Amino acid sequence: MKYDFLIVGAGFAGSVMAERIASQLNKKVLIVEKRNHIGGNAYDEYDEHGILVHKYGPHIFHTNSKMVFDYISQFTEWRFYEHKVLAKIKDELYPIPINRITINKLYNKNFQSAYEVKNYFEKVREKRYPIKNSEDIIINQVGVDLFEKFFKYYTQKQWSLEPRELSAQVCGRIPVRLNDDCRYFTDKYQYMPKEGYTKMFERMLKHNNIEVILNTDYKKIIEDIEFNKMIYTGPIDYFFDYRFGKLPYRSIRFEFENLGVENFQESAVINYVEEMVQYTRVTEYKYLSGQKSNSTTISYEYTEKEGEPYYPVPTDINRELFLRYKLETQKIKNVIFCGRLAEYQYYNMDQAAANSLKKFRELLNDGK
Repeated sequence: MKYDFLIVGAGFAGSVMAERIASQLNKKVLIVEKRNHIGGNAYDEYDEHGILVHKYGPHIFHTNSKMVFDYISQFTEWRFYEHKVLAKIKDELYPIPINRITINKLYNKNFQSAYEVKNYFEKVREKRYPIKNSEDIIINQVGVDLFEKFFKYYTQKQWSLEPRELSAQVCGRIPVRLNDDCRYFTDKYQYMPKEGYTKMFERMLKHNNIEVILNTDYKKIIEDIEFNKMIYTGPIDYFFDYRFGKLPYRSIRFEFENLGVENFQESAVINYVEEMVQYTRVTEYKYLSGQKSNSTTISYEYTEKEGEPYYPVPTDINRELFLRYKLETQKIKNVIFCGRLAEYQYYNMDQAAANSLKKFRELLNDGK
């Protein structure tokens, strides 16, 4: 059979493109996925204890885009959920992002207003200009002590690099608040798919024009498939057979554990920001699904250099290497590079969906 589109990868980027092409253009799509499941890193499943867990760590849906929310709402009902994260220092837990409660508890202050907190930050911050890296952006906001307590060692564990070696966007993604808002995100739409992400992806890909092949590296079968155009959502360096060398990624090893208690910790995620603790965070999944049960499943996260590619490593050297690959993509006419791995850029789920919807509109404008 001949396909109009071959799509490599069944995560957010590939699945959104597949659904749009199949439903809006009435074109035949083949998705080739190397893993044994759809949904990419957002994949979830019930463990042997009946707890819905995220195989690749917690995925929290949040967006300010009505367009993205309305689009994804076609494939799932929602459960309202506002994510909260705590950071553990010694035996104490503090809200993260840093806010007024964090400062009051940590330094035994009694600030009552945003003005007082802002004034405090003005006193302790160290002015850095220009802002060149992740160390600069945090110390410029909140000073050295808060940087060392909440960011320095967590970042080292996460990236195996010093914050000053990473672009400012890494730590800059985390806001610093003057109020007592303990929510991790402040987006307009904060929900979890009512039946989980996997069910959502199943509905997204349930179309007569879409065929999915799992457990398959596209390079093994590409010579046997007839197609007009490819949408590639895998690692860009793999597409080009690592012609200029491998692009670095951070991977994560998860250790799951089921405990015979109703709840294990005070929030869905606790960050372990101290140097002596090897793992970066612990997630308790029942908070995300709202399930009730007599046991609970948690996961410990250890970041590693090898393994499944999760996070592009944003350094100047890596950016230069990526741009060499990107230049090569401009020489290829019938391939669209789309998504976190193909564009070597960290996207939240809503950003990945928005990016694919944008690429689809560009496809329409090209008249293909």
